[in-house]
Amino acid sequence: MNARRLILLFGMVAVLAFALAACGGGEPDLGTAENPIVMSFVPSGDTQDIIASGDTLAQMLTERTGLTVTSNVGTDFSSVREAMCAGQAQIGWLNTFNYVLANEQCGVDAALATSRFGATTYAGQIIVRADSGITSLEDLRGKVMCWVDPASTSGYIIPRIMLAAEGIDPDTDFSQTIEAGSHNNVVTQVYNGDCDAGATFSDARTGIEEEFPDVLEQVVVLATTSDIPNDSVSFVSDFPEEMRTEIVAALLDIAGSPEGQEALNTLYNIESLVESNDAFYDQFRADLSLAGINIEDLAQ
Repeated sequence: MNARRLILLFGMVAVLAFALAACGGGEPDLGTAENPIVMSFVPSGDTQDIIASGDTLAQMLTERTGLTVTSNVGTDFSSVREAMCAGQAQIGWLNTFNYVLANEQCGVDAALATSRFGATTYAGQIIVRADSGITSLEDLRGKVMCWVDPASTSGYIIPRIMLAAEGIDPDTDFSQTIEAGSHNNVVTQVYNGDCDAGATFSDARTGIEEEFPDVLEQVVVLATTSDIPNDSVSFVSDFPEEMRTEIVAALLDIAGSPEGQEALNTLYNIESLVESNDAFYDQFRADLSLAGINIEDLAQ
């Protein structure tokens, strides 16, 4: 009798162990410590500030939703888009160009747009030193030009369209071009005289004003582009809808709090967040098309 009970007991343990193993074989639920939601940021400003602000926002989201959210900063502008399309990040704070391309490539979808100075659009600018003697776009021929990154909307793509419209070939009419990696770096290199001119968002000069208090006098705006839709907070296409709704509500709540406003301002000089959708970027797509630009070609 005892032997039978022992055999039965071992059998039950074996079945239980098998069941537990089967249950444990699946991927942990998204938003748990074992499978956190990854929120990724483009490195458009001071990387350390973006890391710190991103971590703060992730922690605030975790506190408000109970979901485990982590953050990271991409190595360049395109890496966040690539991570989302590869399933390595679920939420991306994407610049305009990379959002539109990510939407086309893998269905990434905008939920929020950033607002600065009460507007959800911004402009690019070309800057020069005040003492450079450069007074027109035509004067840029033969000069050293600083770009942010080939995937930067205001620090590369739109200023190049503006230059081409003025008869300046951005590929051949400069003596040298430099990819500085961030808007702050472009302003700094123009300030230091390493570049004769640079393309940034308007007004990126304030990003280095603490380090160089006279930057607004030493570096001036030569030209300004047409309006560009602001950057987005976007989700991968298969992100759970209820979870997305909860996170969007939490981010709007965070943006309305003093701590959240401080984090957003440090992050990308964001004043507030507003609900948005993919259609917000249709005019930008139309502008690229009108200029004869294939967005996929720009990603090469």
